[in-house]
Amino acid sequence: MGDDQASIRIAAIADVHCYDELRGRLRYELESVNQDADALVLAGDLTLDGKLEEAAILVEELHGIRIPIIGVLGNHDYERNHDAAICVRMREAGVAMLDGDTVTLSLRGHTVGFVGVKGFCGGFGDRLVAPFGEYPLKSFVRVGQTEAEKLDAGLRKLRHDAELDHLVAIAHYAPIRETVVGESPELFAFLGNSSLCDPLDRYEVDVCFHGHAHYGTPFGHTPKGIPVYNVARPLVRTYVIHALKAGKSLASRY
Repeated sequence: MGDDQASIRIAAIADVHCYDELRGRLRYELESVNQDADALVLAGDLTLDGKLEEAAILVEELHGIRIPIIGVLGNHDYERNHDAAICVRMREAGVAMLDGDTVTLSLRGHTVGFVGVKGFCGGFGDRLVAPFGEYPLKSFVRVGQTEAEKLDAGLRKLRHDAELDHLVAIAHYAPIRETVVGESPELFAFLGNSSLCDPLDRYEVDVCFHGHAHYGTPFGHTPKGIPVYNVARPLVRTYVIHALKAGKSLASRY
């Protein structure tokens, strides 16, 4: 079978929380990804405490990866207000860092578009926090709405590209409740936001990857059946593989 007919394999992992004691260990965990996948997604929480030194360690750990890497930031990466500098450091190392941005790659003869955002809190479905009452609460809700709008705009931009074969979404916070089940229910509203889910179904993405919920559930679906993976490293232990072929999703591997 020629390369243009072969499965496109997307590897994904989140919440690597890189710091000094992880030096060498992450490199070992990722050493087979060049053979296993055509691209690697890093779905946020690249660092433990948002330190630039931790980002530098991650760059070292990624040094041997030859396939394209696409990433988003997570909440940990904002801890010391070095989020912009972390993105610069990662981009200098060749990682496509997305924040409502898009990147298009040619993989095995197919065009694959990626859109990524951090996402935010807010809850899910009929438990989604409403922008009513005090100004601080309205501001809180607005952050989640803005993240969903950025995701929507990026997906809309790529979906209008007639040459696109596949569309992949990345977030740090969960877009569906199903993949945070396993966490304490009191935390659900702080683990994701179902406003992120609407654009996934609207633009019929092939797959979505997220992290953040360390004790959640590895796999779920949007209301329209879009596969959603929680790839938080504390949960899945290693990268997840999702395969795409001929416009449809294939089986995954943990």
